[in-house]
Amino acid sequence: MIVGIDLGTTNSLIACFTEDGPKIIPNRLGKNLTPSVVSVDEDGNVYVGETAKERMSLYPDSVAQTFKRSMGTEREYTLSGKKFKPEELSSMVIRALKEDAESYLGEEITEAVISVPAYFDDKRRKATKRAGELAGLKVERMISEPTAAAVAYGLYDKTKDTRFLVFDLGGGTFDVSVLELYHNILEVRAVAGDNYLGGEDFTGIMAKLFLQKAKLQMHNLTEKEQVRLQRQAEKAKRAINDTDKVKMSLLCGEETKEAEITYKEYEEACNELLMKIREPVKRSLADAGLKLTDIDEVILIGGATRLNIVRDFLIRLFRKFPDTKLNPDETVALGASIQAAMKERREEVKEVILTDVCSFTLGTEVVVEYEEGKFEDGRFCPIIERNTVIPASHTERLYTVKDNQEKIRVRVLQGESRFARNNLYLGELEVDIPKAPKGRESVDVTYTYDINSLLEVEVKVVSTGISRKLIIKGADNQMSEEEIKKRMEELAYLKIQPRDYEENRLALLRAERVYEEALGTRRKNLDHYLTAFEAALNKGDHEEIRRTREELNDFLEEEEDE
Repeated sequence: MIVGIDLGTTNSLIACFTEDGPKIIPNRLGKNLTPSVVSVDEDGNVYVGETAKERMSLYPDSVAQTFKRSMGTEREYTLSGKKFKPEELSSMVIRALKEDAESYLGEEITEAVISVPAYFDDKRRKATKRAGELAGLKVERMISEPTAAAVAYGLYDKTKDTRFLVFDLGGGTFDVSVLELYHNILEVRAVAGDNYLGGEDFTGIMAKLFLQKAKLQMHNLTEKEQVRLQRQAEKAKRAINDTDKVKMSLLCGEETKEAEITYKEYEEACNELLMKIREPVKRSLADAGLKLTDIDEVILIGGATRLNIVRDFLIRLFRKFPDTKLNPDETVALGASIQAAMKERREEVKEVILTDVCSFTLGTEVVVEYEEGKFEDGRFCPIIERNTVIPASHTERLYTVKDNQEKIRVRVLQGESRFARNNLYLGELEVDIPKAPKGRESVDVTYTYDINSLLEVEVKVVSTGISRKLIIKGADNQMSEEEIKKRMEELAYLKIQPRDYEENRLALLRAERVYEEALGTRRKNLDHYLTAFEAALNKGDHEEIRRTREELNDFLEEEEDE
């Protein structure tokens, strides 16, 4: 079976296509959302999701989150003394989702369609693909998150042609896509975005406001206090949606600091973030050759679009109410599962034709003549422009710039800068050419880019017909099958915690965290429930374990609601 996976910055989901349509598969705790958080203890045990998130308050040096923002980079995370790349941490999230789906469905999962932000470049896309492979999945196809959302909304079922804009503000990334539906063809017209803007930034603003009002400095807080602050800021961010002010408190040492933050203060503090949202919207419309008034519908996806300050801003920007009929957290995963069904050629979706675009310009490095006889090297020559509908194939003819030149080297680059050095290097190839005066010999450079993000580069010498080809799969960041197998073996010592123990371990970690944050009578009351639960665990009586766990969780719910 092929499943769809939404590998998110804050939360991840897995979905499959059933006889009744796309369906989210619940995780081992019965929840649709699995936090994209990983923890590794000193014994090599891996905790993913809610359990890992709870461990953050107690063992902050053993936990990693928001690592999606670093996908495709050389950054490493150290957890309990062990080093991991972002794609390796992502693979643990994917592996947990895969195991949960296999248990729920009762069959093996071998392949997945994984969603990526539309504005992910080649390195980030290939790192995502590698994460899936490290988790033991075949990943032949990825789908842009806004495109997946558009598919999930069933817009291809509409009876009239429609232009719409998908606004995707997740936990850590932001995408805008302009799409057009005509007949049964869903065409992506343009994409834009920011890989470093999302709901986490809005949480950060709330935390910053609290520090200012409580007269605290972040660098003076311990790691545990910083984690508590982040948790309180997240709660306050959600709560301010339903009220005109929120109260935050933070236990610092033996003293509890408190501060009140109004909706107006929060909105003003978020103004800079809201302005950053405007730019990708304008760029995507400009690339598509459209105006705001040309857009028939605006669709919101991503958990951060639940924020009233974001929705109010968008209503003012678009001068219309957006479509929010689907759960913004689940839309992308549902769309990815539909794309998986398309790949399987399922009868229910075979009539849908889906096109995508190239998110970044693809080109090569050239020498340009800026005055008679004066040349400048290191310039970028676009061959396939960003937002070109794919699959696409474009050819550019390049000429020699020196007398008796014997070789032409084509460096394959991705990006938007006019200077080659500022763009992403993907690979290169070189061809021999006959000696001749400058400008006499030339090569045709053809770039062919397909829906699976594979780029074929062909360089053909015009005078001789000799050509060379190169398939770009990520060049400097693409692991071979042998390397992937070796790394999978190296990670094999890491043991993801069994499904059966997850609920109990989560309850214990949550109780430990609340105990650390509590004082006085609250601690004594918690100790009563915690002792009873631990006694049940020691006896091994499953019914008593279930009962005492529920009592402990109910108490914790009341404590955290206060």
